[in-house]
Amino acid sequence: MNALLFGSMAFDAAAWWQLFAHFALLSLLAIGGAITTVPDMHRFIVGERGWLGDAQFAGSVALAQAAPGPNVLFVAVIGFNVGGLAGVLATLGGSLLPSTVLALWAGRFGAQRRDARPLRAFTQGLAPVTIGLLVSTSWILTEPSRLRWGTAPLMAATVWFMLRTRRTPLWPIALGALAGVFGLV
Repeated sequence: MNALLFGSMAFDAAAWWQLFAHFALLSLLAIGGAITTVPDMHRFIVGERGWLGDAQFAGSVALAQAAPGPNVLFVAVIGFNVGGLAGVLATLGGSLLPSTVLALWAGRFGAQRRDARPLRAFTQGLAPVTIGLLVSTSWILTEPSRLRWGTAPLMAATVWFMLRTRRTPLWPIALGALAGVFGLV
């Protein structure tokens, strides 16, 4: 029961606070959604703290993304793998609390000034930042399989497909699944 609540690692209060505070800071930087902060989550949890390995981190994100529900569920899965239910509270609470307060404030501020030129320029300027964050997230999540011979052509074909067609992304996902079933990636 204790392992379910607090995970298998012995954390002190400072470690729980660091986990919460890091995810709280990332929630304020999550332009384009929580998934854009995966590279820094990886750096902190895998690189600096060593709480999870590369494959376990990528598996946590992949499992949550495959499940139905909100995109932010991967934060809870990472938290659970780091520290049980207490880890879920630390990561999910840190991710949701500051960004929710900021979104409420920014929504009211933006509604009052929706026609202001600086506000429109700021909003349009966030698009390239979001794209850059998503590219870096993709780079981190493909790290465990990037060196396999079939991965690079499959990724290139997927990018080409998404840029050149207006078809559903389910086709490249299905192709990737088939390649995985046959051990090509």
